[in-house]
Amino acid sequence: MSELLPLNPDELLTGTRSVRKRLDLSRPVPLEIVRESLEVALQAPTGSNSQTWHWIVVTDPEKKRKIADLYRASFAPYIAMQNEAAEKRGDETGKRVAASASYLAEILHEVPVLVIGAIFVGKGGLPTGNQAGVWGSLLPGAWSLQLALRARGLGSAWTTLHLAYEREVAEILGIPDTVAQGVLLPVAYYTGNTFKPAPRKPLDEVLHVDGW
Repeated sequence: MSELLPLNPDELLTGTRSVRKRLDLSRPVPLEIVRESLEVALQAPTGSNSQTWHWIVVTDPEKKRKIADLYRASFAPYIAMQNEAAEKRGDETGKRVAASASYLAEILHEVPVLVIGAIFVGKGGLPTGNQAGVWGSLLPGAWSLQLALRARGLGSAWTTLHLAYEREVAEILGIPDTVAQGVLLPVAYYTGNTFKPAPRKPLDEVLHVDGW
């Protein structure tokens, strides 16, 4: 079993940040640590205990390259809009986030491990209307995976831009058309250890008690 960092629950929850520029591209990630983290993630809630999630771990360099190429194709128009919006607002934080995201897009193929979280939806595909019941059975597990990885000294970043080319990614990995992808997590060890809570809106701006 891998060694866990000495983090209390609040430190783990508030110090698990998206890691992009600090991903260590030179250090291999043992598959056993990813498996161990996934074992923890499988304890996350899933609707009716259905456990219809699937986790695709990608380490093959050629498959990572193909996925990264598709990611970059989706990323280009997205980051152009983000940069324009940040420039108009004079949003320095937004500019830093955009630069970090751009770096990840550039080096995605070099990240040691990519993990795609997916869920069985059947031949009918995703339901129309509210899909909370579907994604509520996958995304808590993906967040639990990020926490479990962080507790073992690995970083990750929540990404979904590859979903613009979901079918193409599915073809690369042999994912059947009865399974929908929900998240892509690049996983690597990280450099430095100065993670801290990020700025957030005051709680009272978003809290509603007994009604809106």
